[in-house]
Amino acid sequence: MGNFVAEGHPVPSGHGWTWIAGAWKLFKRQPGTWVAIAIIAIVVFIAYYFMRAFGNILGILLTPVFTAGVVIGAKALDEGRKLEIAHLFAGFTNRFGALIAVGAIYLALLLAIVVVSALLTGVSVWVMLSASPDLTGATMSAMLSILLAWLIALGLMLPVVMAMWFAPPLAVFNELGVFDALKASFVGCLKNTVPFLIYGLILLGFAVLASIPLCLGWLVLGPVIGASIYTSYRDIYFT
Repeated sequence: MGNFVAEGHPVPSGHGWTWIAGAWKLFKRQPGTWVAIAIIAIVVFIAYYFMRAFGNILGILLTPVFTAGVVIGAKALDEGRKLEIAHLFAGFTNRFGALIAVGAIYLALLLAIVVVSALLTGVSVWVMLSASPDLTGATMSAMLSILLAWLIALGLMLPVVMAMWFAPPLAVFNELGVFDALKASFVGCLKNTVPFLIYGLILLGFAVLASIPLCLGWLVLGPVIGASIYTSYRDIYFT
């Protein structure tokens, strides 16, 4: 892949599209396996849902682990090797300690953001944490406060997502420490805000289309997004 650049380098704005196009090429090499991985991931997500609060916590902790598995599979394909369903779980045997630590930091930051947003708006922390809060009888003022709290939370989440985005591949492929991986991910994203804006807008359009036929399009879009983490990582951190 070339020479590794520890904190990434800026790439042209049009690369926001080429990351997706490159991920699509990887998907087309073994579409059946990618779809099978997506189905298994959905089943895992459903299992989290039925475990209630514990499932939510476990899901956040393991997000970097499963992300690492997807990018390991994408790298295998990129290097001419075969994608296997087992790749989804490769993060459990590759730098698992670092990946779960990234997940723990992610969880702590999410909780901190929820608390800060709740304190600033007077909304209950439990309402913020509830996936489907009961708003029966809530006044317009209360609903506006909840909306404001979520807007604040989304704004505070942006730098967290930037720090998390490339942390799994940086931890697995480059063996960076937890905080070094988070820092390198944040700086790499910061250097490429325009490509990421284009990338996000394109994926938003595809997400709408993927959701129309009973969300079946996500069996394709989900793997493409996962593979695009690898293609953008390869583009930003190597020269």
